[in-house]
Amino acid sequence: MAHKVSPLAPQALPALAQVSGVQFAIAETGIRYRGRPDVLLALLPEGSSVAGCFTTSKSSSAPVDWCKANLKQGRARLLVVNAGNANAFTGKAGVATVRAVATAAARQFGCKPAEVFQASTGVIGEPLDPEFITAAMPKLALTLQPDSWPDAARAILTTDTFPKAASATATLGRETVIIQGFAKGSGMIAPNMATMLSFIFTDAAIPSRVLQSLLSASVQKSFNCVTVDGDTSTSDTVLLFATGARPAPKGLKANDPRLREFTKALDTVCHDLALQVARDGEGAEKLIEIAITGAEHDKAAHRIAMSIANSPLVKTAIAGEDANWGRIVMAIGKAGEKANRDKVRIRIGGVQVAAKGMRDPGYKEVEIMPHMKGRHIVIEADVGVARGKARVWTCDLTHGYIDINGSYRS
Repeated sequence: MAHKVSPLAPQALPALAQVSGVQFAIAETGIRYRGRPDVLLALLPEGSSVAGCFTTSKSSSAPVDWCKANLKQGRARLLVVNAGNANAFTGKAGVATVRAVATAAARQFGCKPAEVFQASTGVIGEPLDPEFITAAMPKLALTLQPDSWPDAARAILTTDTFPKAASATATLGRETVIIQGFAKGSGMIAPNMATMLSFIFTDAAIPSRVLQSLLSASVQKSFNCVTVDGDTSTSDTVLLFATGARPAPKGLKANDPRLREFTKALDTVCHDLALQVARDGEGAEKLIEIAITGAEHDKAAHRIAMSIANSPLVKTAIAGEDANWGRIVMAIGKAGEKANRDKVRIRIGGVQVAAKGMRDPGYKEVEIMPHMKGRHIVIEADVGVARGKARVWTCDLTHGYIDINGSYRS
């Protein structure tokens, strides 16, 4: 079922460069969709390192379990992704499918099955016949291209209304390296590492243990700071691959000052992709930014921000362009974190609406209405306890969300 492109979508994909050593191929296999690609394969050079972050769901998919089990070796040659079927809650059949795909891919490209990383997105609980993917391996091998990034980004979409990609460069030693990736995600988004997948590639030569530390820290500040509906997917996966085509200084460690610029570029890419996921929230009309200060600590601030971001009452008020700041008060109070009621201050669009435990005496709702009619809503709250702070992003909740999810399997 096609949906109109989100009004929050960027005008176009950014300029995407070739990342030395990375090649893509896509195929239309008919897993669920007709007339569009639904399988993506990425080929990496021998010795490529890998890092990953995954869903914390206790109902994690077979591909997530496979990746987590093989991540410890730190090496990858292939990435295989399918859309239309999540291969989650599929029991032993799901495990068999993952193994069959890994075996077929490894045989086709001459690597170990454990070097084949996989991700699936789509309907939960439906068995996935591996033949859809394994039969496409010869064609995928013949159609690999180093410059088909836009096609790769589109092949993994489900209810997304636009492809999501981001790119950055950094100086590492004597080299200029690329960090570039794409993501999919629109609903079932509350990553705890949504149905959210993201794949990032760099040509830098960074060991897997260092790559993992950098990715884990970056995910915490980006993908784990967005929510669409508060539902954590069975399939959330973020993978970062490093081809090693550009030599890096020897003896790198996660906190190495020589990695400062690379870390900043990785954070930029992850942040950009995470915000694009929020902008493509199912039925979204407005992007909502929530900044919390004055909390007991940063984790407490994050929980308070997420309490606001996941509140259906807050999200529907914003959809209706209603500056009902009492719902923000409610969401702060239910978060379960320390908040000094009589010191709480709330601002919307830069206008102070509440202070000292009550409505600000100078607040006039007419001042805030132009902001409420905009596409980017900013909510700021200081809870008056200490110095903890956090910033998260979400979207409004419109009838479009019901339309999309009510017909998802139709």
